[in-house]
Amino acid sequence: MITVYDILRRPIVTEKSSYQSGDLNKYVFEVHKKATKAQIKEAVEALFDVNVVRVNVMNVPPKRTRRARSRRLLVRRSSMKKAVVSLAQGQTIDVFEGVK
Repeated sequence: MITVYDILRRPIVTEKSSYQSGDLNKYVFEVHKKATKAQIKEAVEALFDVNVVRVNVMNVPPKRTRRARSRRLLVRRSSMKKAVVSLAQGQTIDVFEGVK
């Protein structure tokens, strides 16, 4: 059974996710592969004490990279599932805010 603490693995901080968190009030997390939208919503509401309006989920395929010398294709990163969580107007998550 997946607990609330196992569902959210880590926040994803990129240029796109920082724009979304600042202007669009959306936050991006890497989540457990078997987590559903309802479980993700419950986990974010329980851990960060916010109201979740919407959850979008996507499965990211594994990335393949090329070695310079042998030119073989090797799978370097595993696949993951990520969730974009939209919060109610005026609410934020402090993990993404950075240094104040």
